[in-house]
Amino acid sequence: MEPGSPVDLQKDQPHTARMYDYYLGGKDHYRADREAAEKVVGIWPGVRAAARENRAFIHRVTRFLANEGIRQFLDIGTGIPTEPNLHQVAQQVAPDARIVYADNDPLVLVHARALMVSTPEGRTNYVSADVTKPETILDAPGLHETLDLTQPVALSLNALFHFVPDEQDAYGIVDTLMDGLAPGSYLVMTHVTPDFDPAAISTVVDIYRGSGLSCQVRTRDEFLRFFRQLELVDPGVQVPHRWRPDGVEHPKKVDAEVSAYAGVARKQ
Repeated sequence: MEPGSPVDLQKDQPHTARMYDYYLGGKDHYRADREAAEKVVGIWPGVRAAARENRAFIHRVTRFLANEGIRQFLDIGTGIPTEPNLHQVAQQVAPDARIVYADNDPLVLVHARALMVSTPEGRTNYVSADVTKPETILDAPGLHETLDLTQPVALSLNALFHFVPDEQDAYGIVDTLMDGLAPGSYLVMTHVTPDFDPAAISTVVDIYRGSGLSCQVRTRDEFLRFFRQLELVDPGVQVPHRWRPDGVEHPKKVDAEVSAYAGVARKQ
């Protein structure tokens, strides 16, 4: 399926990417998405701050990795384009950076052309694929046309794996993806956690599941398991807004509002 092809947007069913767009104040969502998202907001008002801090983390870590010499990025669970997109941040630092986006949301496919605009020196591409079938991403012609997997790649899995439960082999999926990348590659992840407000986050999980969406939040130790074969980059696992912040430090209460962890690790 090519970007711009007719697709079924399933407007009567909530979708995680469109709900996330709603939290960010975007426009690409429908009534079913808004209704489900408002239920979440009613229980977890900090979800809007969590979405904003997740975006800010993506921007900071992308600049960090580009400054470290990474020139290839694979962003899975891309979501609906929200400027600046990852490729814009990366190519601002390194105009020759190459980026592949991957997602299986039909609405993201509709907007994929916005993700394929690149600097003349670099390149961007989009792959329509499901993260629960990692081989379809690693084997995708569009990925190999754009990235050289014999060279380091930054794998971005932000705000994605709380939608991949254990029964879908979440840890095995991440291992498979990292096994397909060269030494010197990086894993970048953010993930919702129950550690700061267990009751509220448990209710949020019920709302997602009640809307027909997979959802499993994880503790800090469970999140750390994703990095068990890798070397964590300082400052290790943190709430997103405390991972190498470049602005005013947030008060402690923001940790519970955001209720998420972030981590970056290098493959040896």
